[in-house]
Amino acid sequence: MDTIKKFVKKATSTHSYTPKIDLDHTQLPESDGTFVKNFQEHPQSLVLTSSITPILEKLHPDGRYCIGQDSGIYWKVTKPPEKGAEAPDWFYVPNVPPLLKGKYRRSYVMWKELVPPLLAIEFVSGNGSEERDDSPPPEDPNEIDPKTGEKKKAGKFWVYEQAVKIPYYAIYEESIAAVEVYHLVNGRYQLIKPNKRGHFSIPIMGIELGIQYDQKDPPTPWLRFWDGDGNLLLTGDERAVVEMQARLQAEVERSLEQKARQEAEAAQKQAEAIADQANLIAEQERNEKIQERIAKEQAEAIADRANLEKQEAEAIAEHERNEKLQERLAKEQAEAIAEQANLEKQQAEAIADRANLEKQQAEIAQQLAEQKAQRLAEMLKALGINTDEIL
Repeated sequence: MDTIKKFVKKATSTHSYTPKIDLDHTQLPESDGTFVKNFQEHPQSLVLTSSITPILEKLHPDGRYCIGQDSGIYWKVTKPPEKGAEAPDWFYVPNVPPLLKGKYRRSYVMWKELVPPLLAIEFVSGNGSEERDDSPPPEDPNEIDPKTGEKKKAGKFWVYEQAVKIPYYAIYEESIAAVEVYHLVNGRYQLIKPNKRGHFSIPIMGIELGIQYDQKDPPTPWLRFWDGDGNLLLTGDERAVVEMQARLQAEVERSLEQKARQEAEAAQKQAEAIADQANLIAEQERNEKIQERIAKEQAEAIADRANLEKQEAEAIAEHERNEKLQERLAKEQAEAIAEQANLEKQQAEAIADRANLEKQQAEIAQQLAEQKAQRLAEMLKALGINTDEIL
């Protein structure tokens, strides 16, 4: 935008438009009186205007710019007036209001504006000689052009280069899908070479100019603008389509996001349900394990109790066996004692019997001794021996 301001300042300080009469756009014809050569010129101009508008709105946030479409640029006062005008098929002028005294411009009057167009474009309808005509104004103003039979005038190329001094001039030939772009350098037009994208750069505007075919059958070439990065500048209809596609895409994405969110929520709920079910199953399994453990412990307790009862029964049985054994032993001991007592009794009786026997034997022995003594005494007596005297 600063570059454009410098261009405007320089252009207004070096202008040389010095008309003899003071006419404005309301008093001059709005075109040079030529017919539009083909039906594509008007839509082509609309495509250029619609696509460049967002760029120009950024370059001119105050809205001070204007675009002309087949409108006259008055650079010289003549009779009739339109002979001193050229009507580019499309042109752009920076830093001028689009309205004058509340009215749209009917033409662009150089001696009123002082600021030349920055870019002018001509759509070739013939062989391009008219758009490339660099003939200066004739020395004799009444000289007749043998081709037209009318008064001869300066060629368009010369007017744009030498009179109006338009910095960038493009000649578009739709019939051969070709465009030439010229840059005003040191007062002369120099042909610009295309860049690697096949476009022609206009750095002061940050744009490129080139050709693109549409999708029709057969395809039609269109002169189009691109930004400095090679991105096609879309028309209003194309932007509307893109915006609609973006809205539809956004709606689809929102729907997909909503669906994804719903699916995620459903999945989350399902996962939570599965988790709850898993937790319930796990809890049931834990309860079952607890019940199994309790049952096992109860079974073990019952088994321990049964074993204890068995042990108690065995102990009781053992105790009873011991008691019976003790009873048997006591009985046997009593029987042994009784037998021993009986044996002792028998021994005592035997001893008594023996003592009686010994006593009897002693008595018998005594009796025998007495009997023997008596018989001895008797024998001695018989022998005449006095036993008393012996004793």
